[in-house]
Amino acid sequence: MEIGNSENLNNEVFYKEYNNFERIIIKTHFVNIGESYIDLVNTYVLPHFEQGDILFISEKVISMCQKNIVEKKDVKLGFFAKFLSRFASSNSSGIGMDEPYKLQLAINLAGLPLVLFACLCSAITKLFGKKGVFYQIVGHGVSEIDGFYSHSAFELYHDIAILSPIEPGKVCDEIYESCGIKSVIVDANDFGVKVLGKAQNLEKDDFELISMIKDNPAGQDDQLTPFTLIKHASL
Repeated sequence: MEIGNSENLNNEVFYKEYNNFERIIIKTHFVNIGESYIDLVNTYVLPHFEQGDILFISEKVISMCQKNIVEKKDVKLGFFAKFLSRFASSNSSGIGMDEPYKLQLAINLAGLPLVLFACLCSAITKLFGKKGVFYQIVGHGVSEIDGFYSHSAFELYHDIAILSPIEPGKVCDEIYESCGIKSVIVDANDFGVKVLGKAQNLEKDDFELISMIKDNPAGQDDQLTPFTLIKHASL
């Protein structure tokens, strides 16, 4: 797939077509903790927006704006996180449970008994080739935990974990009220896409929405591309 790009006063954009959808991948500055997602949408998305477009937003940028993060210095490693992380599989789509700090954070969020039960079930089901059971059982937004990236070019990501957005559907409604843009907040990586929240007036089911970005066009590393605009998708 060829990717073209053009620049305007605010940002750099990348055009990608997929399954008859025209998509604009919008690059931003490095979004710091506590910035306004409304300001970001107004600055970076509105210059490209037309009626009928649908905006897909990375969950990470919303959580950063909401200050919904945990600093590594505030995560106290315990025995079980250190021990169990040795047996966890690595995750090429993001930070996995082989990172002791993420596992400890999962324990803090979901509770040790549930995490131990999930680990046991995961170990058994892996013998039969079934993966992902740990995250299905543990819940509590654990699969959406991001950060603690030693490989990231941005040092801030080395020392923080980014949690799942707070009330993502409400965020999408606020974006529509302020900017007039129907949006979806997603957790996307090269292995799949999950819809976390969408505007109430967006009349498409999750399957339809996922089909528009199931190849994860925005990437999952340090591209600084939290916004994907699907052209005329809701017409």
